[in-house]
Amino acid sequence: MADALAILVGGGPAPGINGVIASAAIEAFACGLRVLGIYDGYRDLAAGRNPATIELGFDDVSRIHTSGGSILRTSRTNPAKDGATLERTIESLLALGIRYLVCIGGDDTTYGAAKIAERTRGRIGVASVPKTIDNDLPLPDNAPTFGFETARSVGAGILESLMEDARTTRRWYLVVAMGRKSGSLALGMCKAAGSTLAVLPEEFPDHATLESVANTIVGAIVKRRSLGRLHGVAVIAEGVAERIGEESLTGADVARDAFGNVALADVPLGMILRDAVRARLAEVGLESVVHAKDIGYELRCAKPVAFDVDYTRTLGFGAVRYLTAGGSGALVALEGGRVRPVLLDELLDPKTGRIRTRQVDLTTEAYHVARDYMVYLDPADFSSAGKLERLAAQTKLTPQEFRAQFESVALP
Repeated sequence: MADALAILVGGGPAPGINGVIASAAIEAFACGLRVLGIYDGYRDLAAGRNPATIELGFDDVSRIHTSGGSILRTSRTNPAKDGATLERTIESLLALGIRYLVCIGGDDTTYGAAKIAERTRGRIGVASVPKTIDNDLPLPDNAPTFGFETARSVGAGILESLMEDARTTRRWYLVVAMGRKSGSLALGMCKAAGSTLAVLPEEFPDHATLESVANTIVGAIVKRRSLGRLHGVAVIAEGVAERIGEESLTGADVARDAFGNVALADVPLGMILRDAVRARLAEVGLESVVHAKDIGYELRCAKPVAFDVDYTRTLGFGAVRYLTAGGSGALVALEGGRVRPVLLDELLDPKTGRIRTRQVDLTTEAYHVARDYMVYLDPADFSSAGKLERLAAQTKLTPQEFRAQFESVALP
């Protein structure tokens, strides 16, 4: 019987998953391999159960590359939680007769793939295909992770509608976007739509406060009022919650996923910030209608844009080419239009032992041009007596009081 290549998907959905599945399967067929789709990621493998599987044929995958979601579903399961779990995962794969494994996922799924490759030492060839709308994996050439471009495009469309609603009703929206470690999606959506302000975890120290985040938004509201505009849309990356700390956000423990991450979906960040901003506005003597809105699940299974369709078909093809050439233990990326395997060991942070994450580089022109179009307090607002007076005049504070309360959140 021909060798079998298995495909599984881990973590949250992202547009383009089916493109990887399709191209990987079609190339595997061309190499004389059987292709087994494993449902629900690592979930059953890690538990030592026989997973639900499907033997894929050409007709199963030939037209799925333009569809959203995942025909193999997905789960957030850590196959390397401990030694016993890792051994169960490997034994389950070997029991299925798997020779090659293509793992589609983000940093946590990639970490699991690295551990399987390390332990099996070639018995199972393992390749990881990077997927996350957060765009937070350290890929060569600063390439985006697949799914990001679609999520940004769909998210920008939603923001444009909210911006028109905000203008029409003279209100502010606080929009929370996905992005645990990186504000890339929030920044990309804001920049593309021309929203008023993006608030990113990278802009705050490791131990920011709820007050500092609220003051950043209130400062933007005050400055925009000084320009004669009573409405706006602030896009906040959900990773801001981790910078603030769960205790100040919830007052109690929150759930954690299989990889030990705070379940940010359970943290009502938008409402917490909304309430903090409303309270702060009242303290400075301003009235403004402020509402919270989450954008996240709407983006994950969107129909992929042409960029992600093209991108994922190359990634799936490249993963199989890498494995059948004898490779194992790499993440498959593109550099200059060519497939470049990046050894999973190179992606590990030596301090944490986990996959490194890519954050927004606040020194780049890509960031600064976005900032130039946003409204936020900056040092120039406090170095000019005239600007400071105009800002303070929107509130009940004196210029000196406004400086004392808001200068610390001015972004350079």
